[in-house]
Amino acid sequence: MVGEGLTPQGRLFAAVVPPPEIVAALVDQLSPISLPGRPVPPANWHITLRFVGRVDEVAYERWLGALDEISREAFRVSVQGLGAFPQPRRATVLWASVESAGLGDLAEAVEEAAQRAGIPAEERPFRPHLTLARVRPPADVRSQVEDAAVGTLRWTATEFHVMSAVGSRYAIHESFPLK
Repeated sequence: MVGEGLTPQGRLFAAVVPPPEIVAALVDQLSPISLPGRPVPPANWHITLRFVGRVDEVAYERWLGALDEISREAFRVSVQGLGAFPQPRRATVLWASVESAGLGDLAEAVEEAAQRAGIPAEERPFRPHLTLARVRPPADVRSQVEDAAVGTLRWTATEFHVMSAVGSRYAIHESFPLK
């Protein structure tokens, strides 16, 4: 527990979590689609702002302090359509597309906070998405991506979180409001 001075177990990351009504609406829209591979439980859906991994207690506490200094306004987020990494023809991840100018700004601030805490810089570019399924071995998901009738879902992000993943169990450890 954070309050006890212990670093949470598992892989740490900062994320925006869609509200329950958005998750339920997306589940309804995806119900006609057969998700390949190992679907991610809807309760675990999130938009990763910055993956950190495992860190020691000092870096974790410094990161929390730097995150607490972030002052950003709440912003609109929209989900529409599906995509795949690295490409639909040979996908290892099927995801829902996410768009928001505010997400990029917040991800940049979270990255700066991580670096101030002594966490090495993220080398991959920020690509906001909701992971729906992990596909091993890679598969052709072009039909799911092209045939998906995912209408636009919008909400206002009013907070972000520090979370951990241990296997398939996700937990929120800290929450930070957006003004």
